[in-house]
Amino acid sequence: MDTAFTSVGVQMKNNSIFLVVFLIASAIQLVGAVIEMPLMQDLSKPVIMISLMGYYWMEAEKRSGIFILALLFCWAGDVLLIFQPQAEWFFIFGLVAFLVGHLFYMISYSKFMTTDKTNELLWTQKIRYSLPLILIGTGLITILFPKLGALKIPVLIYSMVLVGMTMTALFRYGRTTSQSFWMVFLGAVLFMVSDSLLAINKFYSPLPMAGFLIMFTYISAQYFIVAGVLRHK
Repeated sequence: MDTAFTSVGVQMKNNSIFLVVFLIASAIQLVGAVIEMPLMQDLSKPVIMISLMGYYWMEAEKRSGIFILALLFCWAGDVLLIFQPQAEWFFIFGLVAFLVGHLFYMISYSKFMTTDKTNELLWTQKIRYSLPLILIGTGLITILFPKLGALKIPVLIYSMVLVGMTMTALFRYGRTTSQSFWMVFLGAVLFMVSDSLLAINKFYSPLPMAGFLIMFTYISAQYFIVAGVLRHK
């Protein structure tokens, strides 16, 4: 009995450590964005997703390899985007990494659903609730398209996958716990917000506090997705 309690205590301690590291790295990242210290941002950025992966690994009762791959590709996207000021191809490869991450998110969302379809959305509801997401995605691309240059096709494909990822999160309604659904869906929407801010700031017009807003919504998105998946029963 004492051994069991000790094992649980150690696991809880490890979980807390990963969450604390995540919070510290996130705080350093956001402070660095506010005071415009690139070194603080570059050093803390890779730690954010690594600590979230560690938190998921220690907390999950049954780990999903697909979900871990999604987190891993998002981490790769973070690292690649650090070097985009040196060469534009870092941005392109970062975009590809996040695109693959979104595809793995979409697959994993379909895994984190119950087989009971009694309370799921009707097809008419799925179409109706998806329309705002599609309109936002297509509207933004319409505005940005003339300014994308050689990146027109990659950004268009990425936007379609991003909207698809958010719609897949939406379709979990009624197929998981209420808390899991709302946290994952909120995370997916915040991911759209973060990427929209990044695209507007990069291709259309510089935004005030862009670095802070982009990273705050991104960090929140990733946390809510991980926390929501962990709450699936």
